[in-house]
Amino acid sequence: MSSHWIDPSTCRSLAVLVESVIGPMLMQHSSPVCLDLDIDLQIEVPGDATATVELIRALTRQSLEEMPEGGDLTVTVCETAGTIDLEMADTGCDIEHRIQRIPMTAAVIGAQVSWQNCPQGGAAVTVSFPIRTESLRKVA
Repeated sequence: MSSHWIDPSTCRSLAVLVESVIGPMLMQHSSPVCLDLDIDLQIEVPGDATATVELIRALTRQSLEEMPEGGDLTVTVCETAGTIDLEMADTGCDIEHRIQRIPMTAAVIGAQVSWQNCPQGGAAVTVSFPIRTESLRKVA
């Protein structure tokens, strides 16, 4: 089985890329995880698609490790002044009780990674991608 449903090099929509990477991982997880995506289909992949896939895969793997009995994974994306922020929040343990690993691919694509506890429990990781000039246009 492919590790994702699409060819990342041809994908322009960040929402489609995220879903195609996370979907197969959730199907292979030992317990059910509910995925909630809140990503505008018009937001483009903010950098190298292959590196972005690796970053999403690594962070999803970390979230799934924190939810061996299942849970909820929420992915949201918003554009701010100069960045595209992707947040992955899970219902695993809080950040004080987990290893926070920054994937090397974050440095490769110039993304900043930060963690915080979620008010309802669990933790969230936020990846801030710098907006490239060519990313300012929306997916047609």
